[in-house]
Amino acid sequence: MARAAVLGRLSWQVATVSAVRRESATARTLVLDVPGWTGHLAGQHVDIRLTAEDGYSAQRSYSISSASEIASEDEATSPIELTVDRLPDGEVSTYLTDVLEVGDQIELRGPLGGWFVWHPDDPRPVLLVGGGSGVVPLAAMLRTRATRDATAPFRLVYSMRSPIEEMYADDRALSAAGVSVHRVYTRKIPPGYPRPPERIIADDLSDPDFGPDRAPQVFVCGPNGFVEAAANLLITLGHSADDIKTERFGPTGGPP
Repeated sequence: MARAAVLGRLSWQVATVSAVRRESATARTLVLDVPGWTGHLAGQHVDIRLTAEDGYSAQRSYSISSASEIASEDEATSPIELTVDRLPDGEVSTYLTDVLEVGDQIELRGPLGGWFVWHPDDPRPVLLVGGGSGVVPLAAMLRTRATRDATAPFRLVYSMRSPIEEMYADDRALSAAGVSVHRVYTRKIPPGYPRPPERIIADDLSDPDFGPDRAPQVFVCGPNGFVEAAANLLITLGHSADDIKTERFGPTGGPP
């Protein structure tokens, strides 16, 4: 079971919002109570469906941001967390970030996905590369590392447009021992930052502790263009394509 994907319900079920918290200028985390939820792996996602009174429905996929947790046969797990970034003209994301309140209910199914996941019993180094809200499933991996007392060294390369869009700025899982965090700003930098705004480059992904000779697991998540660019840089640096797992999202929807 430890090495297998956690397969969720393929039928829709009702989840209740038990808490919300702001994560950035455009994102917030939803804490959801899901009856009978039996757990998930770090990196998995769920489908969310909203249905209007006239019957129109819209569906999107969102990555789970909370730490991996597997329930025993006679108990359920803790509530799960989803971090949603508001997209311009996003009919689902705007509702989830601006309208949904504690006590409201939404339809959910999952967890889904079994490839873009990290198992805490794997001792190999882990290189995480996230663009924008692509950091969400990577945060779940970092939180899982912290809650499971895993010792695998982690490095997070986090690209965002400006400091106000940073998620999880105060999360202790990102500053734990054995975790290195490198931030890249593409449009606006914080005061005193030593480099101008620019897109991710090869130097951002170069670290001797996470180099190709160490054969780290690499997880890359973000918009289509970001993932393509980062994966190409990693290949150029010598990383094996077999060690690189990607998850991308775009106008058609999808995690995170």
